[in-house]
Amino acid sequence: MKICLLVGLLLVLGAAPAGAQGEPQLPSLPNSAEISLKVERDGALSVVEAVSVPSEATMTRRIPLRTAAPHNRDRIIGIRDVVIEGAGNAELTDDEFTVKLKGGTSIVRYTVDGAVAEVDGLTRVSWQLAGGWDSRLELVRASFAAPSVPDAVTCHAGPEGARARCGTAQIAHSGLTRFSQQNLAAGQRMEISVELPGGTVPANARLEPSKTFAGAFVLTAPVGWAWFGFALALVAAAVALVLLRRRDEHPGDALPVRLLTGKDDQAAFASPDGVLPGQVGTVLTGRADAVDLAATVVDLAVRNYLWVSEEPSELTGWRLVRRNPPDGQLTAYERAVFDALLPGERESVLLSEIQSARIGIETVRDALDDSVVERRWYSRLPGRLTRVGLRLCFYGLFLTVLLAFTVGYAQLGLIVIAAGTVLAVAARWLPVRTGAGVALHRRLLGVRDALLATEATAVPKLEREVLLSRALPYALALGEQEQWVSGFAALKGPPKIYWYGREDGGEVAIERVSDFTAALVGTFAATRQGRRLEA
Repeated sequence: MKICLLVGLLLVLGAAPAGAQGEPQLPSLPNSAEISLKVERDGALSVVEAVSVPSEATMTRRIPLRTAAPHNRDRIIGIRDVVIEGAGNAELTDDEFTVKLKGGTSIVRYTVDGAVAEVDGLTRVSWQLAGGWDSRLELVRASFAAPSVPDAVTCHAGPEGARARCGTAQIAHSGLTRFSQQNLAAGQRMEISVELPGGTVPANARLEPSKTFAGAFVLTAPVGWAWFGFALALVAAAVALVLLRRRDEHPGDALPVRLLTGKDDQAAFASPDGVLPGQVGTVLTGRADAVDLAATVVDLAVRNYLWVSEEPSELTGWRLVRRNPPDGQLTAYERAVFDALLPGERESVLLSEIQSARIGIETVRDALDDSVVERRWYSRLPGRLTRVGLRLCFYGLFLTVLLAFTVGYAQLGLIVIAAGTVLAVAARWLPVRTGAGVALHRRLLGVRDALLATEATAVPKLEREVLLSRALPYALALGEQEQWVSGFAALKGPPKIYWYGREDGGEVAIERVSDFTAALVGTFAATRQGRRLEA
């Protein structure tokens, strides 16, 4: 008989916790609460609160759904599936959950999302059992159940931020955890934290940047991915810039070029890619000088737009005479040179007058730059990118301020500023010479090699006059005019210079061409007589 009674008592005691996991006991005191918490397999926290309200009185609880967390973040709580049994109602907004209860005992059921976090390999469940009540609570008791037995529990009670321990916080042998606290003043909270073995349930804690100026600059996942994308783009751009600069600084060896094209009496000189003598300096070195301007003038004479007349007096020197008016065969750059030498209806000009008028490369530089850009040997992209980068910096600054005071994610504006800064700086290092310009650079080196390798005696007699004159402006631009002219001057019967004569109608010696080109270069700049290329 005694054994039967003992077994029955043990069964009753063992069954009590199991019942408590689903429904809390009803409170026996007014202004008290009995609470049951259960962590579901999906990480949701099921809460059942039995609250006793004195008759003819009301109690209201306000639970904020956004609370401050460390590092300028807010903890976001979600509450759903709200059911109230008794005299009362609930209101749920984006920022707050409000429960209003009237006299009597009411049961409030709801589900919490965001109470479970992974911390140092453990699953931590945190929740305020009591807090936000506008009335005093005489007694709060709670039970906590989870799929695994807790490793540790903590419970604090009192004003917000106080570290005073709760009256009871213990783990029973059955795995059910119990908490209790007496005499909580209005507004005071009772907060628990339960540590479960890692991976017991999935974490669902949700942290968002706080709605403050500092919170707007918090590094979030979208912002982190944006920085990662910016870093990848930066690396790719750096690699591309290095490759472009290497190609520009080391274009490669000279490409073979034939100076004459065609056959027999139809042979003609053809420049690679149609490059003009005045464009050679820009293509090779990125800048033009007096040599390029002089080469253009010689080329205009070779093509019968100008006549070079040697004055009998050494005081006057050479005169450039209008031979044919500029036509559609001239580029804008060549027309600019022609108009600078012979403006309006002027028929001739002395070299000394050109020097007095200070006609130099700066006079026609814009037209020259436009010509190499139009042929796509050079690009104005670096300058445009610099301006785009500066505009991006201003846009990024505006976006940063706008995001900081509105939706947050202000670091996206910082990324735009960083991108604009990098673009503006990198554009200054971006080569202006294009791939086509690099290829032409190699062909011009091939022209130089061909000029140096050409022996006047090996050139057919019928082709000597054409080759000498047509190649002369390029030889001047490449700094090889003296050797080029002297090779033909050494012939027993040197070719005639059809675009050059004396004022009195007499012929001039071919050697005088070198003197003229030297004087022409000196007229424009008085700095040097030619350009020598390093191999």
